[in-house]
Amino acid sequence: MFFVLEGLDGSGITTQAHLLKNYLAKKALLTKEPSDGLIGGLIKSCLRKEWSTSPLALQMLFAADRAHHLESEIEPALKQGKIVISDRYMLSTYAFGAVGVDIATIKAINASFRKPDATIFIDTPPDVCVTRMSESRQHVELFEELDKLRKIRENYIRYIGEFPDAHIIDGNRPMEEVHEDVKKALKL
Repeated sequence: MFFVLEGLDGSGITTQAHLLKNYLAKKALLTKEPSDGLIGGLIKSCLRKEWSTSPLALQMLFAADRAHHLESEIEPALKQGKIVISDRYMLSTYAFGAVGVDIATIKAINASFRKPDATIFIDTPPDVCVTRMSESRQHVELFEELDKLRKIRENYIRYIGEFPDAHIIDGNRPMEEVHEDVKKALKL
């Protein structure tokens, strides 16, 4: 099974991904996008505003990172019978990418990629996400502004229905309650 956790920056998806991995223990592989590979590193440095490129070029980098990520990590783990948990995947590309690039273009460059078996969107209000990030980070990344986060949240809601077995879970609660709802949604 291939499970994906999605949400705004500061929504708690990384925490939920780790809780889910710990719950499933050795049966699961926890991974993330952007990946820790070379292309993922380029993306992360762009998000930190260490260099800049066009929104389309950034989306092409995300697609290249995803292609490599699928080939080198996700598909091999699935073939070994592992449950793969990804902290972000294609729905994030739709939600964040559509802020600066036409959604038809984004869908076209991601059309050949595997869709997850289940997608969980941790829906946390943008203002709560901004507060959480300001308490835990020293810098603001490319998409971490309130107005952008509001648009991104709207995009998540708009496109989540295009993914199989998709669930929206209220992320503005204690992490343990959110974790219980994630497990229920995934039938674990």
